[in-house]
Amino acid sequence: MPSRRSKSEKQDAAQPPRRDPYDLLGISRNSTDQEIKSAYRKMALKYHPDKNANDPKAADMFKEVTFSYNILSDPDKRRQYDTAGFEAVELEGQELELDLSSLGAVNTMFAAIFSKLGVPIKTTVSATVLEEALNGVVTVRPLPLGQPISKKVEKQCAHFYSVTITEEEARAGLVCQVQSPDKSKFKLLYFDQEENGGLNLSLQEDSTKTGKVTSAGMFFLGFPVYRLDQSNSLTATKDLDGAFFKKLDGFQQCEITELKPGVHVFAVYGDNFFKSASYTIEALCAAPFPEEKKQLRAVEAQILTKRAELSKFESEYREVLAQFTEMTNRYTQEMQEIDGLLKQRNEIHASYTSCQPLNRSISKNKCRTSPKESKEEAKDKRGPSRDRNRKKKWYNLHLKVEKKKPCQ
Repeated sequence: MPSRRSKSEKQDAAQPPRRDPYDLLGISRNSTDQEIKSAYRKMALKYHPDKNANDPKAADMFKEVTFSYNILSDPDKRRQYDTAGFEAVELEGQELELDLSSLGAVNTMFAAIFSKLGVPIKTTVSATVLEEALNGVVTVRPLPLGQPISKKVEKQCAHFYSVTITEEEARAGLVCQVQSPDKSKFKLLYFDQEENGGLNLSLQEDSTKTGKVTSAGMFFLGFPVYRLDQSNSLTATKDLDGAFFKKLDGFQQCEITELKPGVHVFAVYGDNFFKSASYTIEALCAAPFPEEKKQLRAVEAQILTKRAELSKFESEYREVLAQFTEMTNRYTQEMQEIDGLLKQRNEIHASYTSCQPLNRSISKNKCRTSPKESKEEAKDKRGPSRDRNRKKKWYNLHLKVEKKKPCQ
C-alpha cells in the first residue's frame, strides 16, 4: 500500500524548484552590490504587476526576482546561500520591498500602522517613476552648486534635479544632501544617463532620523566612502547583544566614489505613506572642506577597524558571559546551601537542654478564651461586690428621725 504524503509535502512537490538567484538575475557570483541592484531593478521593472496586469506568469516571476534579490542583497543571507544553498536561508523571514503606489488604501494603512509600531517596512521606488525616468519623460530642474532648494514632493512621486560640475570641481569632489524639517520619509536617488537619453537608477539612499530632522546624503570625494545600510539591522530583535554586534554589518563601501565632469541627475522621492514630503536639497563642491575630508576618511578608517575588532570581541564576550552566568548560578546555589547548614546548626545547638520543651499549642489554648467566657468570668468576679454595694445602699440609709418626747 503506497504511503500517503502530507499536505505540505504535496505543496512542495507541486511547486517548481527554485532557480539559482545569480542565474535568475543574470549576474556572476562575484558581482558587486551595485551590479546586483542594477540587475534587480531592470527585471523588477520588466515584470512589475503594474505593467503586466492579468498576467500570472509575470506576477510569479516578479515574486521570484524579489525573493532572489532579498537573498543576495543581505550579506549574511548571501553568505549562507553560497555555503549551503536555499536550505540555509530562512525562507519565512524574508523581507519584501513594498511599492506603496501599487498597494490599496487598506494595505497602505496597515503598512503605516506597522511602521509606527516599530516594524521595519522596506519600500521600493514606484515602477511608474522608474519607467518614466528610463523613457526620458521626466522634468529635470537645474540645481546650482551652493544654492539650496526647498519644495514638497507628493507621495510616491519624484523631483529630478541636474547638477553640472567642471573638471576642477569633479577632482575636488561633490556632496549632495537632503533634509526634511518635518521628519518626512524620502529617498535620495542618483541616475546614470543612458545613450538614448533615458535615466537608469544607480544609487539610492533612504532617509534616516538625525536629531530633529530626517536626512540623506551622497558623497563623491575621490576616495572610498562608506554608507551605513540599516535596513538589515536587528532593530526589532529581543537580543540586544546580537543587535550591538551586528550594528556595523551594514557599513559598506559606496559603489561610486567620484564623478566625471558634466551633468549629473539626482532625485528626491517621496516615501511617506499618505502625505507629501517637505525637503531641502543642496549640492556642494567639496573644495572648501579639506579638513572635513581628512576627518571623514580618518573616522571611517577607525570604524572599519572597530568592525573587525567586534567579531573577535563577540566571541570573547560570549565566553565571558557564559562564565558569568555559570558563576551567578553557583553563587545562588552556594548561598542556599550555606543558609540551610546554618539553620541545621542552630537547631542542634537548641537541642542541648534538660528542660522539657513547651507545648505551645496547649498554652495557646489555655490563653485563648472566647469573649463570652471572659465576660461571664468578669461578671462572676464583679457579682459579690455589686451585691454588697446594693445591701450597703439599702441598709445604710441616713434617715433623720426625731426622738419623740414621752407623753406627759
